[in-house]
Amino acid sequence: MREKLKSFWSRGPRWLVWLKRCLAFAIVWPLITTLLYAFVPVPITNLMIVRLIAGHGLHKTWRSLDDISEDLPRAVIASEDQRFCAHHGVDWAQLMDATHGGKKRPSRGASTISMQVAKNIYLWEGHSYIRKGLEIPLAIYMDAVLSKRRMMEIYLNIVEWAPGVYGAEAAAQLHFGKPASRLNAAESALLAASLPNPIKRIAGRPSPLVLVRANHIRKNMVGTDFLVACLK
Repeated sequence: MREKLKSFWSRGPRWLVWLKRCLAFAIVWPLITTLLYAFVPVPITNLMIVRLIAGHGLHKTWRSLDDISEDLPRAVIASEDQRFCAHHGVDWAQLMDATHGGKKRPSRGASTISMQVAKNIYLWEGHSYIRKGLEIPLAIYMDAVLSKRRMMEIYLNIVEWAPGVYGAEAAAQLHFGKPASRLNAAESALLAASLPNPIKRIAGRPSPLVLVRANHIRKNMVGTDFLVACLK
């Protein structure tokens, strides 16, 4: 068996051998690093690398969930993924609605927080069924390996909140001049409201559209302890 495996990886034209090894690396890398990310901070993501190459800089400071205001995960869940504590990486009902509801492409509305973490760390931006097809198994695997609390902690530390600005701490300092631990409900709702497009939607200088969305999120945050129960 060992010889057969060795022969498989080395047999064929050089380009095919290279392709097989690249595919193997692409599969093994997320499996191994996700296990590490259960304990250590994510040092950098694919999105950060792409944005850095594009000249947007890299500003981030990792914070544990204990050092982030409780209002922020509540706002993010109310806005992005209200079944975060209930699903196992993929909200199949939302995904089916998005893919069979007359839309030509998968929407952000079908992406759970787990799927967004998988995409930001390992995949690429843009809308395509190819990326979504890779995103789904990655999200399921990551959700199985990581606790919900750890998944949220990673998400709040890698998500982009302005060009080249990642994570709750850097966002809180940039937009509100305070640490993430001191964000209030209104500021948390503004940050959540900007997430669909944080490059154009500026939490610290909200447009009327962002203000309306933030007010809606703020209302959805009231009496929603059951939505964040898995973070306790």
